[in-house]
Amino acid sequence: MHIDNYPGRKNYETKSGKHGVLRQSMIIYRNLAEITQPLRRPVITIGNFDGVHLGHQTLFQKVQERARAVAGQGVVLTFDPHPIKLMRPEKQLPLLTTTAQKVKILSTLGLEVLIVHPFTAEFGALPARDFVQEYLVRRLGVQEVVIGHDYRFGRRREGNIALLQALGAEFGFPVHVVDAIQIDGQVVSSTLIRTLIQQGQVHEAQTFLGRPYEVTGTVVPGYGRGARLLGFPTANIALDNGLLMPGSGIYAVWAELNGRMYSAVANIGTCPTFDNEKLSLEVYILDFDEDIYGARLAVRFVQRLRDEHRFPDIPALVTQIKKDVAAARQIVGLANPPLASL
Repeated sequence: MHIDNYPGRKNYETKSGKHGVLRQSMIIYRNLAEITQPLRRPVITIGNFDGVHLGHQTLFQKVQERARAVAGQGVVLTFDPHPIKLMRPEKQLPLLTTTAQKVKILSTLGLEVLIVHPFTAEFGALPARDFVQEYLVRRLGVQEVVIGHDYRFGRRREGNIALLQALGAEFGFPVHVVDAIQIDGQVVSSTLIRTLIQQGQVHEAQTFLGRPYEVTGTVVPGYGRGARLLGFPTANIALDNGLLMPGSGIYAVWAELNGRMYSAVANIGTCPTFDNEKLSLEVYILDFDEDIYGARLAVRFVQRLRDEHRFPDIPALVTQIKKDVAAARQIVGLANPPLASL
């Protein structure tokens, strides 16, 4: 299900299947203003949660644990767009997840309420105390708060853990701080995952994400060489705005189309054999022959196969593509297909 334009409030529920089932529906609010009365003893975590990686998921587990303890609701408050896009646009931060992807992933984690609040300049200028008093206390009726070890909030990021704890003591809610999560001696973070993906290390990034890295987009016309010259028709993908493109190279991937998973090979780069100038993402879906222009496609990166190379002629390129297809068929065939997201 594609949910880039999901409505303001809805019950969102995934389908059951061999890979899991959402045990309860999740209520989604598109704006804090839509909440006209306090929630039921909400235990709230707040953040951007780009990537919804294993560190974030540890926070959500703590939220659910505390919500059960107080017979309340587990609540996630996040923002759209990512605050850094508005407050520091010069950074041009590439995203690990669109809002739609984030909502989809969160919906599988057993949380009860998700609030995706619009991040505006006015909201970003709100003093930390006002944010807590107006939104957490008055509007949501916060019972407890769960935050990460590096949480900051409010105007110019003036709010820190100490201030939040002091405000919690004043307004009557405890604050639980979750320490950084380490895997293989590295702190799990969106920054680390971005770096790995930019370097093409998608298999390593999966260790910290807890799933294959995914990009989504629309199939658009390309150069038309795949089928005509090479015998391997490819889908040229226009990525959803702001998503991080993995580093150039050839990858074994899953491709999801209309809720069905296919083994595939992805090429990211400029196709140096043909002297393209523009970076592109092209996907060859194995054992597939349909016209899918205009369709939505999700691409999940399993493993990088090789660098992009310039070949002396088309036959040499075709020979290598056949090797890539064989390698991808074996690699992806050994992996469990992920849950559908579109």
